[in-house]
Amino acid sequence: MTGQDIPKAYSPGAIERRWAEWWVNERLFTPEVAARHRPPDRGTFSLAIPPPNVTGSLHMGHMLEHTQIDILMRWRRMQGYRVLWLPGTDHASIAVHVLLERELAAQGLTRQQLGREEFLRRAWQWKAESGDTIKQQMIRLGASVDWGRECFTMDSDRYRAVLEAFIRLYDEKLIYRGRYLINWCPRCLTALSDLEVVHEERDAKLYFLRYPVLGTDRHLTVATTRPETMLGDTAVAVHPADDRYRQFVGRKALLPLMKREIPILADEIVDREFGTGAVKVTPAHDPNDFELARRHHLPEVDVMDDAARMNQNAGPYAGLDRYEARQRVVADLEKQGLLEKVEPYRHALGTCQRCKTPVEPRVSVQWFCRMKELAAPAIDVVRRGLIRVLPENNVKVYLNWMENIRDWCISRQLWWGHRIPVWHCACGGMTRVRDSRVAVVNGHPQPASPPEKCEQCGNSALTQDPDVLDTWFSSALWPFSTLGWPDDTPDLRDFYPTTLMINGFDILFFWDARMIMAGLKFMPREKLEERIPFKTLYIHALVRDPEGRKMSKTRGNVVDPLDLIEEYGTDACRFTLALMAAPGTDIALSPDRLRSYRAFANKIWNAARFIALNLQRAEQNGTLPADFAARLLRQGPPENRTFDPPPAWVDRWLASRLHRLSLTVGEALDNFRFHEAAHELYHFFWHEFCDWYLEWVKPVIAADPAKRDAPAPDGQRAAWSYLLTHFEWALRLLHPFMPFITEELWRRLYDAEHSLALQHLPRGDARRFDSRAEEEMALVQEAIVALRNIRAEMRLDARRRVPGELATHEPAVFDLLEAHRQSILRLANLSELRLSRDSLAAEGGVLRHAARFDARIPFSEADLAAELKRLRKEREKLEKELSGMRTRLADRDFRAKAPEDVVRGLEQRQAEYNTQYEKVTRLLETLENRLSSGGAPAR
Repeated sequence: MTGQDIPKAYSPGAIERRWAEWWVNERLFTPEVAARHRPPDRGTFSLAIPPPNVTGSLHMGHMLEHTQIDILMRWRRMQGYRVLWLPGTDHASIAVHVLLERELAAQGLTRQQLGREEFLRRAWQWKAESGDTIKQQMIRLGASVDWGRECFTMDSDRYRAVLEAFIRLYDEKLIYRGRYLINWCPRCLTALSDLEVVHEERDAKLYFLRYPVLGTDRHLTVATTRPETMLGDTAVAVHPADDRYRQFVGRKALLPLMKREIPILADEIVDREFGTGAVKVTPAHDPNDFELARRHHLPEVDVMDDAARMNQNAGPYAGLDRYEARQRVVADLEKQGLLEKVEPYRHALGTCQRCKTPVEPRVSVQWFCRMKELAAPAIDVVRRGLIRVLPENNVKVYLNWMENIRDWCISRQLWWGHRIPVWHCACGGMTRVRDSRVAVVNGHPQPASPPEKCEQCGNSALTQDPDVLDTWFSSALWPFSTLGWPDDTPDLRDFYPTTLMINGFDILFFWDARMIMAGLKFMPREKLEERIPFKTLYIHALVRDPEGRKMSKTRGNVVDPLDLIEEYGTDACRFTLALMAAPGTDIALSPDRLRSYRAFANKIWNAARFIALNLQRAEQNGTLPADFAARLLRQGPPENRTFDPPPAWVDRWLASRLHRLSLTVGEALDNFRFHEAAHELYHFFWHEFCDWYLEWVKPVIAADPAKRDAPAPDGQRAAWSYLLTHFEWALRLLHPFMPFITEELWRRLYDAEHSLALQHLPRGDARRFDSRAEEEMALVQEAIVALRNIRAEMRLDARRRVPGELATHEPAVFDLLEAHRQSILRLANLSELRLSRDSLAAEGGVLRHAARFDARIPFSEADLAAELKRLRKEREKLEKELSGMRTRLADRDFRAKAPEDVVRGLEQRQAEYNTQYEKVTRLLETLENRLSSGGAPAR
């Protein structure tokens, strides 16, 4: 391996594609393959991926999620765990329907015209041709999953698991069919669970309608945001304790427009503070009214069809869209004097999560799953801490939802999905599939044992239920169905319960809660801790735009992660997300941060190239034997290697820092504090290794052994041993965060044959901290930085070497600075260094005080004259700029016509220029005083 093998420019694209492909082809992250390279010795660590929709492509939420998971998987694998990250995709019923029906609409077709069988054939065809987009994107991200275990929620094994779960719940009467009020999407034409309805605050109108009271000349006024539903009213309700309306209870009102008599009744559900305190009761179109109607035995009048158009029950309004009907109803009420008033109103409108269409509450016959019984143990395991939920504020949210859980509507009026395995008979009887065996028909799974006859009447003419199960039904089984359940497989025994689940807050109830309930219900193990689906649930934050806004297509601020990867490199993107991922804090992603960590990757690359070039020279001139770095690997883990002679002071310092770094990173990742781990790695690589250590050892490793002042051969070889060991140690720690660049540099410098991903992760040892070396280095660094800062303040040419002075009253500090005189001279770029035990004079130079020493750089006359000339010129320029700004800001026309952000920006610049002007003026006065007092000695 030679220095020329590391190109001058770091180009991540080609490197990342090469290693991504190699990892997959070698099946490196299959536990069995990984074990052949390095037998695990720390138990198992497993996670079943939150399955992305098969229709989807990666978004920034996926990239954050997969980055965090992959960091932990690689970290645990290198620690010696037997790691399984199991991949797969979700069939996403509604999403597939939206996509395919959009394509059909472009052809002038509907799915009903196409027919169920042809639609499903096209859906499977689409899945085969386009369904692995997200897989290819995950490979590009470097996700260390076992692709040999990839699953799909509608493949044969998952199909069998769904049948088995349905049968068990059905037989225990936890699944039932009933006529209830459900959420209905008139665009997707399907029922939705409560969780699939997104409530958005919107401006609306509150209509006050008059209902005449029969037998009187009075009327009751009711308030509603949906006047079109009054066509289905079957009562008016008031609160029993509301004295305003007590006299009307038991009478009848005349329903306007429809001329239908409806009762006036009392019920405690009525909110006396809403509207007038009297409410219209529409059982077929409102959940509260539905429950009220059941208590009072009221009829249900459904006035809309599946597409939210008015049906025959709407009388003269039949055929109108619901919003058209609203306008017509309001106009007719106004003509008849029955519209009292209209007020602006803001309320939460329920919309379909998938297509954003306003949802319509409707009475419908659907399949439901009873949840109270399933929720009880799921509440218990979180309360007892058997499942750790992080950040902990999510525990309260989870428990509150579970304690108030309602039955789950599990049926969807779609075709793509797990068709409900129940058959109907003309007699009204229902018969489930006989068992969970699966047959593959035309390459796709089907029940192998449908019922032969009706359980109720014996008739053999049966029709399978047309609905499919909610997508989340199969997803709830994911942690164990992917490991072979309902069979007792080796994978299920080895990897269940899984160790961890990481996902966003938006699916805490959709998925996480249901996985917990399903695992506790179906896993045949005695102990609760062996039945839970995962031991820890970590809820990650959202990725937002630079202004902190949620990314959405309507705002036009959605960022494609693949675009970022192409521009900045995968490692830079991963590291950016990790460093910004503080638990419970959303990420405001900005190009500046991405550029910063692309520069970090460049820094690492350039350091490695510097090492490689000098290593090549050392091997060529005989200082080191060939393949010296590779030989070091045979001497055991980097943290345990020793060399002769013993380490120099700077190597003791860096080894101590690496032990500390190893422990700090490990502790941070143990607690999902990705940002802390990434920050520590960044600080170590950029500052401690590159800025200090590498600069410190340059004279030793780059020395020509033929020259008279070259270090001793043993000392030079030891310096190389420690340098290469330290860099290798750091690469291993960084690998989980930046796998591509670390793999590339590992192969080029250390081991061309074996992947870094399966190497040992260095273990920090607090007993090997060298606090004295760390304290001493901190003091020497402080002295060098003080001298550098004085140089910068004096605006000295960075290339010019000047004298410097350090003074201390502490003998130990004096000896330390003396011991490292040559390094201080070189790193502060001094021509000479005077050390003193006496105080330094303030005159004749720039003096700075530190806690344990003083630092000073004297003036020369030439320095002082040149600096005075430069500062006077700068002050004149600032005066001119400030004068122009003051004139503009004093102009009333400018302030009146210019956009607010322009004015604000100008005011901000003026404040910055004022600060700069004051700083320059103070410095000028100081230097002029020194010049007049003769404070600049000639040299």
